[in-house]
Amino acid sequence: MIGKVYLVGAGPGDARLITIKGKECIEKADAVVYDRLASPRLLRWMKPGAEKVYVGKLPDRHTMKQEEINQLLVDLALTGKTVVRLKGGDPTIFGRVGEEAELLYRHGIAFEIVPGITSSISVPAYAGIPVTHRDLASSLSIITGHESPDKLDRMIQWDKVTNATGTLIFMMGVAKIGYISRQLIAHGRPPETPVALVRWGTRAEQDTITGTLADIEEIVKVANFQPPAVIVVGEVVLQREHLKWAEQLPLFGKRILVTRARSQASQLVSRIEDLGGEPYEFPVIETVMPTSSLDISEIHQALDKLNQYDWVFFTSVNGVDFFFHHLNESGKDIRALAGARIAAVGPATAGALRERGIAAEMLKERYQAEGLVDAFGPELKAGQQILLPRGDLGRSWLPEELTRMGLHVTDIKTYETVLCGEDDDELLKLFEEGGIHAVTFTSSSTVTNLLRVLERMAGDAHTPLELLRDSTVACIGPLTAETAREAGLNVSIMAEEATIESLVDALCEWNKDEPRRHRD
Repeated sequence: MIGKVYLVGAGPGDARLITIKGKECIEKADAVVYDRLASPRLLRWMKPGAEKVYVGKLPDRHTMKQEEINQLLVDLALTGKTVVRLKGGDPTIFGRVGEEAELLYRHGIAFEIVPGITSSISVPAYAGIPVTHRDLASSLSIITGHESPDKLDRMIQWDKVTNATGTLIFMMGVAKIGYISRQLIAHGRPPETPVALVRWGTRAEQDTITGTLADIEEIVKVANFQPPAVIVVGEVVLQREHLKWAEQLPLFGKRILVTRARSQASQLVSRIEDLGGEPYEFPVIETVMPTSSLDISEIHQALDKLNQYDWVFFTSVNGVDFFFHHLNESGKDIRALAGARIAAVGPATAGALRERGIAAEMLKERYQAEGLVDAFGPELKAGQQILLPRGDLGRSWLPEELTRMGLHVTDIKTYETVLCGEDDDELLKLFEEGGIHAVTFTSSSTVTNLLRVLERMAGDAHTPLELLRDSTVACIGPLTAETAREAGLNVSIMAEEATIESLVDALCEWNKDEPRRHRD
């Protein structure tokens, strides 16, 4: 059986700018063929076991030739696979999709072209430049700039293109900016015409430089401005002075590693995105049901005497989620805890209980185990029964302290925290190039597990501490920070409160003092 190929526009770089259909194609693909212009974050939607094929440039080989990519798509489809070819921007705009589709057609392979958001329009928009404007430009031209001057002259009719439309967009023409400028001036564009170059638009590396046709070549040389970039020529560039919205966001220009479990990462990821940062999800922990028969037996025994507890202390969202999972599995009723007082460490834990109809007593400060004793110590009486549902990595301090105070503690391990984290060549490359600007840790286990995963991934090439040397370390609380420091990391950011929102606030405060990339 012959497979099918989807030629999918991946958008300009920000993973959220892919189309719904493009995302659906990735989710059902057996193989995804991609290069550096497609965000690696898109690959997180792939189904387990699907094949990733990188066709960009690697240290030990050059970029795969277009003819080889064409044939690769054919070969994969002939094995019966559903294949996605991820192409930056829109595949029909200088994406060579016609060549790929033609070879598929000749081999009788079914294919679909899935349009994407073209970088020729979206990248300028992220730099505050609308490519059309009622008073400045009612039309635009999209022109390749990624050719030698003699080939550009054969492909472009400069006398017609120069003044054909209000805005000119040149794709991939940084190295030819001087030649392009001179040709436009020679064919009638005023030397003072505004020009902007936007590099890696919509990504953390987004960088913008502006000038005029007369001086932009020198500005690019002095700034050592490198490709890939979109070039915008026309009066619309002047709109940037008032409309550069992305660069005003608190986390603009920062790629931030999120290491917590994928099931819990959504809030942190969403806040980073909302504030202009680029989250890179790399969960190094996963929470699972307990596997020990002893732990399972102790859970069942605890649930059989719910009506005997005076207090239930929940120390995490996971503790809530897994407790209720066990409760449902056993057929028990939460009303059995009607005589118990229920307390939560932190607003997130209290929120998880509120979703289940329980208004827990919440700590007003110090969102950790010690805070429970501080807050409720005077009300804890010797002989009372305490239920403590938590994970296998919970500190011994709380049950030991409660026992010392004369209370009877039932400490059940309702879930286990296990190491996860697949090898990720893109992440390794980003660390090596200084492309991970901050690393967030939300528990001690995320610290120890990230170091273990990096050690495995890097082998003898780097130590984990070497890879993390140029990244700012941000921790959710003092216990996590202590683990990081003991491991040899320099902790620069710590949340005032042990909450995701407070951690994000600390990241924003840090980024205030960081240099911003725009050179107008």
